[in-house]
Amino acid sequence: MSTSSESESELDLEKLFLPAWAQDSSKVNRYADFAGDDRRERSFDDRRGPRPPRRDGPRGPRPKGERPPGDGQRGRRPDWGAQGEAAPRREPPPPPPEINVTLMPDDKGVESLARQIRMTGRAYPLFDIAQLILQKPERQQVRFDVKKNAEGKPVQPLFLCALDETLWLSEEEASAHILGRHFATLYQAERTATEPPRGTYTFVAQCGLSGAVLGPPNYHDYQTQLHKLHSERFSRMPFEAFKARVRIVKDEAVVKKWIEDHSFKTEYICLNVPEARKLASREELNQHFREVHLANLVKSVDSHTLSGLAARQLRSPGLQRALRVISEEQRRFPLQVATILSQQFASHGLQFFKVNRTVTHVSVARPRYLDLDATPASEGIKRIVQFINSTPKCTRRKLLETLAPTPAPAPVPAPVKPPEASGAPAEPAAVATPPPAPEAAPEQTALASDLHWLIHEGHVIEFANGVLETAKKPLPRPPKPERAPAPAPAAAVAVAAGEAAPPPETPAAGVVESAPAEPPATVPEPGVMPVPTAAAPETAAPPALDPASPAAEPVKQT
Repeated sequence: MSTSSESESELDLEKLFLPAWAQDSSKVNRYADFAGDDRRERSFDDRRGPRPPRRDGPRGPRPKGERPPGDGQRGRRPDWGAQGEAAPRREPPPPPPEINVTLMPDDKGVESLARQIRMTGRAYPLFDIAQLILQKPERQQVRFDVKKNAEGKPVQPLFLCALDETLWLSEEEASAHILGRHFATLYQAERTATEPPRGTYTFVAQCGLSGAVLGPPNYHDYQTQLHKLHSERFSRMPFEAFKARVRIVKDEAVVKKWIEDHSFKTEYICLNVPEARKLASREELNQHFREVHLANLVKSVDSHTLSGLAARQLRSPGLQRALRVISEEQRRFPLQVATILSQQFASHGLQFFKVNRTVTHVSVARPRYLDLDATPASEGIKRIVQFINSTPKCTRRKLLETLAPTPAPAPVPAPVKPPEASGAPAEPAAVATPPPAPEAAPEQTALASDLHWLIHEGHVIEFANGVLETAKKPLPRPPKPERAPAPAPAAAVAVAAGEAAPPPETPAAGVVESAPAEPPATVPEPGVMPVPTAAAPETAAPPALDPASPAAEPVKQT
């Protein structure tokens, strides 16, 4: 028989993606605890109730120039303390510790989800599934990791209690937890009667913050108890402010209880140790625990994973703040949970795709376009694809009702009532039995088989809301850019730029060089002007120009 926690961790996608009104059971009466009242039987004054008193006092003429009380501070209400003074402003909560907190889906829940997706073949939004996981702690796992600095040392260490697998931020927190929760495992308290305090006491001092009774202020142990309580529980508070919160109590029951507590002496017997030992005070017990048990029960760890329920029950305030911060961030946008969920789904063989390039879905197959003109397919496959393309918001039910409708059941003949004999008692009429459920027709079976094949091949997509769509034809890819023309040889570039050509290489010794033949006529490339091979004579001087002519302008050297 499954427990309630196991049922909470199980995720039923068919139920969770229904509307809210459809998820509740029809047998649940939402108005069972509603206590109505008969307003008709009550008078108008009874329904209205008593009128609240006026802020500015009773009605009457107000003296000239007098303002109503609180008129200058309307809309602002100071927080008054018990003594009539304004309460001090609350300090903001401390920041969370510097540790990494990761929310992960539970492995068993992910396995159940993957099995449902494979069986149904539907495509579900990945981030919607992540939000469903964040709704229940039973569906989660929480991993705590330390952050390390440049030297490789933890910025904020983590300590694990070996007795109950709880995490703490310091050894002091872990020690206080063990001595408070598992005290009977390590020690046993033994009380023996002693002489009660001498004198007559009519009042005692009591801490206003914790309620601990410190004893009469004139008792010899009062100052010791006062400083001890401040150092153990209120060390962050100034001692004078803590001392101001101590009040005097004259209740006889409280005074009597303090006297009875001091009429006994408490000693502590050590358990689970080789040699039995008695400790006279709590200070000796704390010292013994640190020397004997602390190293064996508290370990420093770099990473630890807890279930969602166990993580919510952590008693370390710093770890609670860190977990609360990451939970609120993931509820706003579950990117971390969705990323880990996609990795877990991929390990189970599921595929991912985006709808309209925005919403990521998970399914048994990625969409693949089926070209009926180029791919041979049966008539049943073609009919399904053509019907889905021509029907907006097509569903499985519409498809079956149109392509393979259920035949009408044969009419059941009414029972014939025999004629009643005279004087004979009438016999009861025979009760007609309901006809058996009709079996699926061969056409419906073939249609369901073809649709199943199309969905698991990715040619048809069935979304979480039941809508069927075919995979769209991929867009043609843009053409690749043409390659740039190859650069011309260096010699041709130099000649085209008007530079001197490199000198010809001299043949090596012992090598006979053949006479050069006439160079063939080169055909210039299109768009390139041929370069003349013969240079202009150097001795030819440019013609002189008349300074008076308009064409005689200085030529700029380039």
